[in-house]
Amino acid sequence: QVQLVESGGGLVQPGGSLTLSCAAAGRTFNRTTLAWFRQAPGKERELVARIYWSTGTTYYKNAVKGRFTISRDTAKNTVYLQMNSVKPDDTAVYYCAFRPQVLLGNYTDWGQGTQVTVSS
Repeated sequence: QVQLVESGGGLVQPGGSLTLSCAAAGRTFNRTTLAWFRQAPGKERELVARIYWSTGTTYYKNAVKGRFTISRDTAKNTVYLQMNSVKPDDTAVYYCAFRPQVLLGNYTDWGQGTQVTVSS
């Protein structure tokens, strides 16, 4: 059983920056995947970024490439999403998710989500 708790969401102006945190617990995360998803009103949930815990290898949705950075602190069992140059289209509920495999498979555990609103 994996517990994921997101924090750091809030209101930010277009072009601004925000950092989301996901505190993870419940198991060792070696050879697993931690990811950030988001869901905007009227839209389907989409993968934003993922990171392989053991290697640090990352993947980003094209829309956020160059603006967002996913990272992890292995000592703190925490995953971060640094969001720079945010746009109104980034407005969504952001969820932290866990996958017990590296390359494929379902995400089995989810956080409650944190709201990010990009508005002037």
